[in-house]
Amino acid sequence: MRGFPTYNERPRPESLTSKEGEGNFGGRLYHAREGALGAIKGENPIIFALDVDGWREAKRFVETLKDWVWGFKIGKELFTSLGPRAVELVQGEGGKVFLDLKYHDIPTTVAKATAVATRLGVAMIDMHTLGGLEMMRAAVEAAYEEAAKGSIPPPLLIGVTILTSLTDDDLRRLGFAQTVDGMVVRLAALAQEAGLNGVVASPQEIKEVRQACGEGLIIVTPGVRPREGVHHDQARVMTPAEAIGAGANFLVIGRPIREAADPLKATQEILREIRLGW
Repeated sequence: MRGFPTYNERPRPESLTSKEGEGNFGGRLYHAREGALGAIKGENPIIFALDVDGWREAKRFVETLKDWVWGFKIGKELFTSLGPRAVELVQGEGGKVFLDLKYHDIPTTVAKATAVATRLGVAMIDMHTLGGLEMMRAAVEAAYEEAAKGSIPPPLLIGVTILTSLTDDDLRRLGFAQTVDGMVVRLAALAQEAGLNGVVASPQEIKEVRQACGEGLIIVTPGVRPREGVHHDQARVMTPAEAIGAGANFLVIGRPIREAADPLKATQEILREIRLGW
């Protein structure tokens, strides 16, 4: 892979704790300490999907949730509206950024975009694995070279496998003979070969990806909804606790928090669900 290193250690959130007992979080046993919900603050697996289109609303969510989530996903909507200012907004509040622009282009174009994103200091970048092996390798090389120039840590590079809105029937209509499960595993293995740090995959594919690619691959999982949540437009969903139990490293959660009457309380309840294994 042209001599560039890959991440072999699977990032694990800090232990979640509360006064109610002990439980399992991402494969780690944690013990409760007195202090109720406040002890849950800090590192955790939630990436909040900052899917809004304006500065004021984005700032409100960042200020409210910055101490209760791992980071913030900036996607096409907010980035189209604000550009790099969206990244600066989050970083200005001390937050980490998952730049979710899903790069998919010729290798040179994706490499240049990845270099710019690395200079922005984002913590995570994604790209479509269907862009191919050389495209992903070019992104890895660009990220590490740019990080070395600036003496900054490289971002985690994540490959998007199959969108969680797609079903087996959708893939057949697109001309793919394999099932969603089969395609996800195949593309995850390709991402690993290219040197990416991890993949985006729905909860249903986590175990198969782990079996094929091992524990060193980061799995970022959208398509999670609290127990009482609706599925919206994602066809392959689980609860947050189920996804963590299956082996996810990070959970991308948007509407269940964003559309809640009290987003902070909704985030805290999701963390509680994870701790209790619901």
